[in-house]
Order: sequence, then structure tokens, then C-alpha cells
Amino acid sequence: MNGHVHACVGLGANLGRPEATLRAAAAALEALPDSRLLALSRFYRTPAWGRLDQPDFVNAAALLQTGLAPQVLLEELLRIEQEAGRQRDPAERWGPRVLDLDLLLYGGQVIDRPGLRVPHPHLHERAFALVPLAEIAPAEPFPGHGTVAEALRGIDPAGVEALADGAGTD
Repeated sequence: MNGHVHACVGLGANLGRPEATLRAAAAALEALPDSRLLALSRFYRTPAWGRLDQPDFVNAAALLQTGLAPQVLLEELLRIEQEAGRQRDPAERWGPRVLDLDLLLYGGQVIDRPGLRVPHPHLHERAFALVPLAEIAPAEPFPGHGTVAEALRGIDPAGVEALADGAGTD
């Protein structure tokens, strides 16, 4: 697929049935136009971050091959979130959510536009995003940090545990 790049997406949820929600989100990523889902990590249970008075999260990462421009891909991620029932409240940072999709990396590029920053500005310090991403895309370029695997070596992955049943079953 010429003109296509690798894009890395972080998936997270902690309301409703997070594992079913992440599986549905992965199917929606698979169905994106001009894109292919190359890999989906196992699912990981991670303690809530930022605000601790909420359920644990279930996190995963997806590796896409896409011809979509970064802004278009971001709009598609927001659409998938909305279809899952996500209400974005600008006042509610790090709160519970039915689905969170983050564009983490895009073709080794650095993008800094209003509403779109790639690499994700906090990826290098968040084990809940790096651990699943390193499982499926360790060699993916991570501007400013070498590769995903190199960035993971710089943080403590404590508390990020793979779920026994993985991504495939309920």
C-alpha cells in the first residue's frame, strides 16, 4: 500500500464492559477506510491514573497501516468514541470513560497542531500505553525517544498486568 504509514493507537476503557468495548473498537479500526489493522495487543488491566476514585482501566494498543492523513484519522477515532457512547467533557481530565482512543504515533512524524499532537505528549511516561504498544510495535519510531522499546526501558511498568484471557476471548 503506497503512501501508507504505520499509526499507533492507544485504546482504553473503564466503564460498562471494557473488554467488549475494546474488541468493538478494534473492529471499528479494522473497518476504517484505506486502512488495515496489522496488530492488536493483549488487553492489560491498569490502575486508574490522574484520578484514583474510579475503576481500573483495561488498555490495549493497535497498529494500523493507513493512508488517512493524521487529522482525518483523529476525526475517525473521535467518531468511534462517540459511537461507543463517549461524551467528551473538557472539564473532566483523566476521568472514567466508556472508550478512549489516542493517536500515539504516526509514521515517525512529529505533528504539533491545535487538537493534534503526535507523538502523544505523555506517551513516554505512561506505562499503560507503552507496555501494550511495545508488545506489537517495539521497533516503531518514537521521535525524541528512539523506538517504542527504547522508551519503555525508561519507565517502570509496575501495575500494568496482561489479562489472562488476552484480547481474543471474553
